[in-house]
Amino acid sequence: MTGLALLIPLALMMGLVGLVAFFWALRRGQFEDLEGAANRILIDDEDEPATPPATPPADKPAGSEGAAR
Repeated sequence: MTGLALLIPLALMMGLVGLVAFFWALRRGQFEDLEGAANRILIDDEDEPATPPATPPADKPAGSEGAAR
């Protein structure tokens, strides 16, 4: 029974702290732009240069795969 006398006020205190933190974040504007971050990931950045296509290695001459038999 003494455990409940300690745990119930502790749980109420933690809930109150969470509620205060939520209202603090609400007043600071943390929830103003909910869709901006979701839309930003879909936007292509055209500023990045395109990578050139990979070229095959030039250490073997063309057509020499099966000629050694």
